[in-house]
Amino acid sequence: MHISDLPDKTQDYLKTIWDITDRNGGQPATLGEIAEILEQKTPTASEAIKRLAARDLVHHERYSGVTLTATGRALALEMVRRHRLLETFLHDVLGYTWDEVHEDADLLEHAASDRLIARIDAHLGHPRRDPHGDPIPTAEGLIDDLGHTTLATAVPGVTVTITRVQDIDPELLRYLAEHGVVPGSRITIAREPFAGIVEAVVEETGQRFPLAVTQLPLITVQM
Repeated sequence: MHISDLPDKTQDYLKTIWDITDRNGGQPATLGEIAEILEQKTPTASEAIKRLAARDLVHHERYSGVTLTATGRALALEMVRRHRLLETFLHDVLGYTWDEVHEDADLLEHAASDRLIARIDAHLGHPRRDPHGDPIPTAEGLIDDLGHTTLATAVPGVTVTITRVQDIDPELLRYLAEHGVVPGSRITIAREPFAGIVEAVVEETGQRFPLAVTQLPLITVQM
């Protein structure tokens, strides 16, 4: 089976399930999470998951969430590869900012051929990370594991390195860019949360800025 044999919505489901389980450290995706990201009602998502399970693309046991089968994972990684290479192309070649690339990559990934993706990969020099720091799968389906430690676990006073930032919140991406915080930046949480806010310090510049506690799980770090 090739990814282009599947309807666009099925491609979206597989990529979304992979994204959720990847961010959750391998934990199954819930129907609620899937429905929220795809902007659908939970019963609609439930019916779609049943169809995917019938095609042996996902496992879904009641009350235990959704995971990908080996076939589903391989197809999902094809979509992840397309998406992240397209984001990188839009950013590096066409001058998109990192908060702009996600939406257009979502549109283009369904129409892109294997040949186009291979040409983009070669033109970019086979990048290992997209603009948000997410690892780009190889054509063989291999992908780097960056871990799942987020800024939410950072101890105040300890400096950490930003490895990637989830692309689901364009406003957060713009805000971080304004303060020079991108993958590779080193920051320190300066104090304990107060009223749902922490203060962060950029090591390179000494600049201080506030972050909402709810934003911290969106930022993956290395201690």
